[in-house]
Formats: sequence, C-alpha cells, structure tokens
Amino acid sequence: MLEQLLAGLEPSERAAIDDEELQILKDVEAEMPVFAAERSQLLPILQHIQGRHGYLPKLALQMVADYLGVTIGKVYGIATFYNQFKFNPPGRNPIKVCLGTACHVKGGEIILENFERRLEITEGQTSPDREYSLERVACIGCCALAPAVVVGDKVEAYVTPSKVEGIITEIEVRKAMAAREQERNEAANG
Repeated sequence: MLEQLLAGLEPSERAAIDDEELQILKDVEAEMPVFAAERSQLLPILQHIQGRHGYLPKLALQMVADYLGVTIGKVYGIATFYNQFKFNPPGRNPIKVCLGTACHVKGGEIILENFERRLEITEGQTSPDREYSLERVACIGCCALAPAVVVGDKVEAYVTPSKVEGIITEIEVRKAMAAREQERNEAANG
C-alpha cells in the first residue's frame, strides 16, 4: 500500500517526505490490518494514528482512504469535523495558550499574539524545525492563574507579554545545557 502510494507521487513530493514521516507511514501500514476494512472503522483508525503519532500526516489519510475504499474527501471530512485531530506534527515543546473566559478577559489573546510573533508561527502550526507547536485551547482548568499557558506539561501562571520571551528563553537554555551535557558525556566516553 505504501509503495504504491509513494510511486504515485511527483518526485518533488517524494523528496519532501522526511525520515520521521516515512517511519510514521510504515507504522500506519503495519497497524492498518488490526482494523477491519469497513467504513465504521474510520474514526477508530484516525484516533489510533493521532494517539500514536500526535498528528495525522496527509499521506496517512490517503492510506486510510485506500484501505477503507472511501474517498480522501470522506476521510478529511471526518478528520476536520473533530477538534481532536491535528494535521501538523507536534513540536517538541508544545505550547497551549488558554483562551477560556478568565484567560480571555485577562489578555489571553495578547499572549497568543506574542507567542505567534516570537515563534514566527500562527496558532495551529509547528515551527519548521519542529521545536515548537502553538495551539489555542478553550480551558486548561487554571482560571485562578489567568492568563495561563501550558508548555509541555508545565503550567505557566499569570503570563504577561514580557513573560512570553522568558518562557521561550528558558526552553532554549535548557536545550543548550542538554546539548553541552551530551557533548561532555560523548567526550568522556569517546
């Protein structure tokens, strides 16, 4: 199924598939037989792919359509109807900006705009290096800490526009420290 799908792509489309996405497609192909090839399995298959890989790659959706014998339009129709499905790979540092009532009233939209400006992506997107993804969420249940943001698993409280820069800087510093630590370990073991 995957080989046939790849063979039907333009050379530029094939070249755009990175190793990570290719591995996801191989996993999807291997896992597909777990599900019956029936239209009723469309939602469970999409949920499985989303749960395992964090998003629904475009080519995986085509594989699902081919497997179930439905049009790609049918698959996209279901996938876009449900808010749980994402079409971009998640960043290593997912950022969720709360825009529930309390956070909205306390400036959540401004916080979101500051993240968009700083990361040079818009909500719903992932940075080209896959370091960050930015998402607008309805409520994270931390209304007393408004405006609040979730970075990975950590809740950031009382976020201000100036704190956005600090949040990103902290992530970058942690990443640089981890890289230096890895270099030291490799030098010690090498």
